[in-house]
Amino acid sequence: MTRYLIRRLLLTIPVVFGVTFIIFAMVRLIPGDPAQVIAGEQATQEIVDAVRRSLGLDQPIIVQYGRFLGDLALGDMGRSTRSQRPVVLELADRFPNTIELTLAGMLVASVIGIGAGVVSATRRNRWPDTVSMLLALTGVSMPVFWLGLMLILVFSVTLGWLPPVGRGTWAQLILPAFTLGAASAAILARMTRSSLLEVLGQDFVTTARAKGLAERFVVYKHALKNAMIPVVTVMGLQFGTLLSGAVLTETVFAWPGIGRLIVESILARDYPVVQGAVLLTALSFVLVNLVVDLLYSVLDPRIRFE
Repeated sequence: MTRYLIRRLLLTIPVVFGVTFIIFAMVRLIPGDPAQVIAGEQATQEIVDAVRRSLGLDQPIIVQYGRFLGDLALGDMGRSTRSQRPVVLELADRFPNTIELTLAGMLVASVIGIGAGVVSATRRNRWPDTVSMLLALTGVSMPVFWLGLMLILVFSVTLGWLPPVGRGTWAQLILPAFTLGAASAAILARMTRSSLLEVLGQDFVTTARAKGLAERFVVYKHALKNAMIPVVTVMGLQFGTLLSGAVLTETVFAWPGIGRLIVESILARDYPVVQGAVLLTALSFVLVNLVVDLLYSVLDPRIRFE
């Protein structure tokens, strides 16, 4: 396990370098001049050039990238061109909010998705199976922003049960969490159904039933644990997807997280914040995948990494 963990950590180094280069290059491709935005529309060309020099934007791209890597190695992501605060502080203020929303969305996705998948697998080709898979197909098909707006329209505007936007109370978390987790719940439901049906047809399940064990015990104690390995893989990928895909949800519900910060920073041409936010999200995705790989040995003791 230790050797495997060290090997995986070493493999993340080229991944991080690749991510930093892609982020750095893509941010520079955003239309607009951040120096002009900072200086203002009425600024003279001399003022704009002075701002560009202060930001280092007059240097060749390779020089800017080298400086970016050097500062990043020291834990310095630069300063926001909008607020003039360190990017690290900007991210520290917003990232916990995104984690909160992502965990809530993942909880919704796991409970609904795995539960619906188990129901479908144990009642195959019956009406619960049909209804569950129909809802799963609907969940995958609905755009996140449309679902969020419909939930606001129904539960906030029409019924008045839940607050439409903002963060602060548990009630304000419900609609964003369901919006964010709906598509992942649908994917998990289909994966759980497929994996559990495969396991239920294996010999050890037949043996357990022949011994007279209760069907509930056979499904949840024996079959489901073995069926969870591919499901955990999908859950890890979906967690990363939710973390990076919270942009639309946070924008619709005015949730003060990383996703909304990225949108605001792109509109303001705030290069340092965009780079830092996307890099933090990418590193979180890599870390989640590593944790998922390590969970395999917990679910199946036969799996060994060394």
